[in-house]
Amino acid sequence: MKTLQNAQYQDPPIQEDLAAILKSCQRIAIVGLSPKEARDSNRVARYLLKQGYEIVPVNPGQKKILGRPCYPSLAAIPFQVNMANLFLNPSRVPPVVDQAIALGLQVLWMQLGVVHEAAARKARQAGIRVVMDRCIMEEHKKISRCTPDSPFPPI
Repeated sequence: MKTLQNAQYQDPPIQEDLAAILKSCQRIAIVGLSPKEARDSNRVARYLLKQGYEIVPVNPGQKKILGRPCYPSLAAIPFQVNMANLFLNPSRVPPVVDQAIALGLQVLWMQLGVVHEAAARKARQAGIRVVMDRCIMEEHKKISRCTPDSPFPPI
């Protein structure tokens, strides 16, 4: 089923594209980050921190997550981020895309199960790179062990 879904996506990224994205985007807003350690969003955020990325929690119900200030929305972050990584119900994606466009983000990464074709199309039309229905942690792990000349150190 996942293969059929992925085949429908416009411009599916290839490994080289993902490697370039992961190398250039060092400050990542994680929209929908949970304070609960057992949740995927929290596990992925901790992984990204260990890999040297700066993460910016976005969750309107929290003040701090993983010892970092938490913002109620992407638009509330008072500094520039390179990427928004979305752990959201797909129905909540369009307003985040509008914020990403207004902020001039480089990349919008929707995690596994987060698929919204119209929002992705709108983001692409605004010049934002879109990765959809992929786990940033798993992609980073794959890329970091792909080749000896990988842009990432071995994990």
